[in-house]
Amino acid sequence: MKVLIADDSAVPRMILEQTLTSLGHEVVSAADGQEAWERFLTFEPDVVLSDWLMPGIDGIELCRRIRTHDADSYAYFVLLTAMTEVEHAVTAMTAGADDFMVKPLNRVALEATLIAARRVTALHDELRDQRSTLVRLNSLLHDDARRDPLTLLGNRLRLSEDLAAIAGRVERYGHSYYLAMCDIDFFKRYNDTLGHPAGDEALRTVARTLAGATRAGDMTYRYGGEEFLILLPEGSLARATQAIERIRAAVQDLAMPHPDNPPSGVITISAGIAESNPARPIPADEWVRRADIALYEAKGLGRNRVVAYQEIGEAA
Repeated sequence: MKVLIADDSAVPRMILEQTLTSLGHEVVSAADGQEAWERFLTFEPDVVLSDWLMPGIDGIELCRRIRTHDADSYAYFVLLTAMTEVEHAVTAMTAGADDFMVKPLNRVALEATLIAARRVTALHDELRDQRSTLVRLNSLLHDDARRDPLTLLGNRLRLSEDLAAIAGRVERYGHSYYLAMCDIDFFKRYNDTLGHPAGDEALRTVARTLAGATRAGDMTYRYGGEEFLILLPEGSLARATQAIERIRAAVQDLAMPHPDNPPSGVITISAGIAESNPARPIPADEWVRRADIALYEAKGLGRNRVVAYQEIGEAA
């Protein structure tokens, strides 16, 4: 193990260093508390053997600093002193020490203390690794709960969380956002003709195309069935419409055969866009409703096109 010795008395420090080295430990020593603290930060020992009474930073203060330094690592701390009263042991433990040894040190007692130290530090390492694993697994579970399993896009839960956050940004920072609802044209016919496995593959391919064609900062979700939502931050309605038009063209350019989608004969999408801006912020459900109205307008105009809600007006 890596052992740090802190003792302002040169002879006991040298004897302890020689003893620990003979026992096979890697040893670094310090002549006072300040030097011990600096050595601790660079050496990162498994065990600290510290004299109680030292100039400057004493053993109790050194122990408190070490205990508050890094919760992810653990150094077994032993206070060394000539004081034998029980209340001193309680003081040492209250400060965070793991053990309390009276000078002069007995070699057998020292070896026993180091065996205990190895066990305790190993347990702390195991707990740290388990905690790290749990944090990672929880993060994965959090992400999986917000990801559509078929397309790997964000799902309705992720969308609802993001819409709530965006509503706050619209009002707080004065940013405009655009929401595009996209739908694969005549997708039921596609499933009926080619089967659901082919339909699932088509959904995955379209999802990858949508995600790949969006700009940095845009967010893509599977809304349900063959419907997708894209959130576009800032910019203008004209720029948002151009961005969605590029995505529509990218899907058409895939040239995935769709016999029941005349006149192109390939898979295409229709899209409706709605805006939320600081001048006219709207609730999330109304925002989605407006994008849905614009989508159905696009379908009514012949599909495979992009329509903005602002072009329709409330009369739609």
